[in-house]
Amino acid sequence: MKPSVPKGTRDFLPQEVYKREYIFTTIKSVFQTYGYVPIETPTMENLETLTGKYGEEGDKLLFKVLNNGDYLAKADKAALEELNSKKLTPSISKRGMRYDLTVPFARYVVQHRNDIQFPFKRYQIQPVWRADRPQKGRYQEFYQCDVDVVGSDSLMYEAELVQIYDQAFSKLNLPVKILVNNRKILFGFAEATGITDKFVDMTTALDKLDKSDEEKVTSDMVNRGIPESAAKSVLEMSRATTLAELEQKFENAPTGLKGIEELRMFHNYLDKTASHNEITFTPSLARGLNYYTGCIFEVKAKGVKIGSIGGGGRYDNLTEVFGLKGTSGVGVSFGFARIYLALDELGLFPDEASEKTKVLFVALDQKSHEYAFEQCHKLRSKGIASDIYPSPSKMKKQMGYADKRNIPFVAIIGEQERTNQMLVIKNMSTGEQTEMPPDQLAAYLSNG
Repeated sequence: MKPSVPKGTRDFLPQEVYKREYIFTTIKSVFQTYGYVPIETPTMENLETLTGKYGEEGDKLLFKVLNNGDYLAKADKAALEELNSKKLTPSISKRGMRYDLTVPFARYVVQHRNDIQFPFKRYQIQPVWRADRPQKGRYQEFYQCDVDVVGSDSLMYEAELVQIYDQAFSKLNLPVKILVNNRKILFGFAEATGITDKFVDMTTALDKLDKSDEEKVTSDMVNRGIPESAAKSVLEMSRATTLAELEQKFENAPTGLKGIEELRMFHNYLDKTASHNEITFTPSLARGLNYYTGCIFEVKAKGVKIGSIGGGGRYDNLTEVFGLKGTSGVGVSFGFARIYLALDELGLFPDEASEKTKVLFVALDQKSHEYAFEQCHKLRSKGIASDIYPSPSKMKKQMGYADKRNIPFVAIIGEQERTNQMLVIKNMSTGEQTEMPPDQLAAYLSNG
């Protein structure tokens, strides 16, 4: 049988892992700069924790885990005979794989509310699982990098999270466009057009606008029971470019006006600081997840067609479903896989996001190999990543090994070098060779 991995998952080669670690480290450093602390949650959550939090479409994408042992022993026999998977699932599966990091975080906050200080600012970098159709930049197993704060309704935090996006992508040298909206403004669309009972249908359709055209989105709304005239009015309002322009259309939309007020307060904070990237008001931005209640954000990479590489927003009611009322939260997520693809496609990974081993020791005979092992140990004890070829093989073979691993320097030791207590150091990039005593090698590599 040919070995393989499950659909939507991947193995990573060493050079890919180095690049991934570069992104993780860069983003984590920004989180810590802003005073956020790390947490971790289990790979699996109880299904009752996850279901109903992501909307109907999200529930369909949850990976369910079968109960231990004979999971059919307590199965709903009627549902099994009817082949009714929705009815059958609760009797054979009580756990599911994490769909995102936000809902587990809400559960975490409620469960540990006596152990943490509010406002609680956390970051979390862990894998999640979604039964999406795999495609470029979208996998069934992928990492999320989340940063959230709960326990405060201050719009200062919305501004702070946009700053985190701005600074993180600036440090990655990836130019982006940060889209900003407010779910209350979207509800204002529904208020102004008399379709508040169809709010979820409206946002679900509107959320596809960046991947479709207005005619198809209008048709989608109509198919969901929204009058065509209302659908066209919604799309007209979604084309607004300023808050003042929308304000004129929200005469009978009190929730929409509240959304405008919140975005103005958000800008009172943000506009007092300098930004590296474009930040733009986008009233058509919907963010399909149902738990958002206030400001929402999405990030697009410039110069590459890859979809959104980040998103998030305010969720006032998420912890309430776990028994903790009045605890507002806001957070954003970094789409790690797509960020990797964008950096790779644009050639933005720096040299340090590559092989960490600085030098490979190459020996030409057994005694030289033993001597090389001793010198390699001295470098390692000084914290310099070093390696040694396992045997005194042919020079071409050893040099080829260093070249394929992209190791920048090779230390060559033969009988003459061992006798004279010297090393020949070859720069693999330039081909230049330098002879030096072993006690100078650490400084040389540190400067190389």
